[in-house]
Amino acid sequence: MVEKVVERYGQRVGYTKAEVERFHEGGHRIRHVSHLSQVAAKYSVQAEVINSKNCNSGHTVGQTFILDVDGNFITKLCPSRMCVYLISQLTIPVALINERLGEGLEPNDFHFMRYLRCLDSGVDCYGYGEVMLKVQVVPRVKAPRERPTR
Repeated sequence: MVEKVVERYGQRVGYTKAEVERFHEGGHRIRHVSHLSQVAAKYSVQAEVINSKNCNSGHTVGQTFILDVDGNFITKLCPSRMCVYLISQLTIPVALINERLGEGLEPNDFHFMRYLRCLDSGVDCYGYGEVMLKVQVVPRVKAPRERPTR
């Protein structure tokens, strides 16, 4: 079963036969891809705006950003405008979650950056605005299917 998972992963990302063989070195990538393939259909990563003041991009409390367990934004489930100074801060917590899932651990039991702020310090500190996100793993969120037009 693991070999099939690795084979499908290699096809998806465009590995050559030699790259698939090198992929086995160390064992950590096999374990990671195998575990992620088991949980990808179960979980999503959610970053919810829990505080927002004077945000130039218009982020408001309650907005959510949804990512798959690989760290890809599901754009249909995200705001149409996403501030680079805010979403760039998701790198570390999403990597921590990805690592925990890849090791078969409880995904929400990470220590750092469960909450994060955009890089803007707000008007009181010579900035412009400020936004805070709460990051967590949730049951998989699926985008609504579009109905064909007639």
